Amino acid sequence: MPRPALTEKISLQDFKNYYWLKEELVHFCKKLRINSSGGKIEITKRIVVFLSTGKIVSKISSKKTYSKFDWNKQVLSLRTIITDNYKNTENVRRFFEKQIGPHFYFTTQFMQWMKKNVGKNLKEAVVQWNKLYELKKSTKNKKNKLDPQFEYNQYVRDFLQDNPNLKIKDAISYWKIKRSLPGSRKYEKNDLLLLKR
Repeated sequence: MPRPALTEKISLQDFKNYYWLKEELVHFCKKLRINSSGGKIEITKRIVVFLSTGKIVSKISSKKTYSKFDWNKQVLSLRTIITDNYKNTENVRRFFEKQIGPHFYFTTQFMQWMKKNVGKNLKEAVVQWNKLYELKKSTKNKKNKLDPQFEYNQYVRDFLQDNPNLKIKDAISYWKIKRSLPGSRKYEKNDLLLLKR
């Protein structure tokens, strides 16, 4: 069965069952005058609301920020409190490089920790970054799980790990077939049977 067309008549089930490129989602949103800004997950949530209710929403439950703290300009110290409007700025980068050293860099895990730990201070953030850094060093050969919007990257990584004798072009071929089918887009051992169909 071919993948259904992404139109306003698509069923919610079909929409959820198939893989869509971000460009396809953006094009669909623009056609229906749905806000197409943000990441793939945000756009997908808006489309789900539209297909479920017919309503066009501009944003999905974004938290209102109350702090006026300017992470670009304020002088930072170890006692600086992480606010609800925290941002990774050059000012923040310079602060952490001074505290941690030139090997400091923003990681996804650390950025998520900062967002989840409003009310803690930057001294605690330095301790957390060092913990994450040591953990990464101790598990150097293990790869981090990718965020959900990186389905393609996760699929290719898992495919190549499970099939070391195959090449990236093979992984891409199987991914193209897998994404055109309904259901899960996670790599499974029986995916190797896909080309035999």
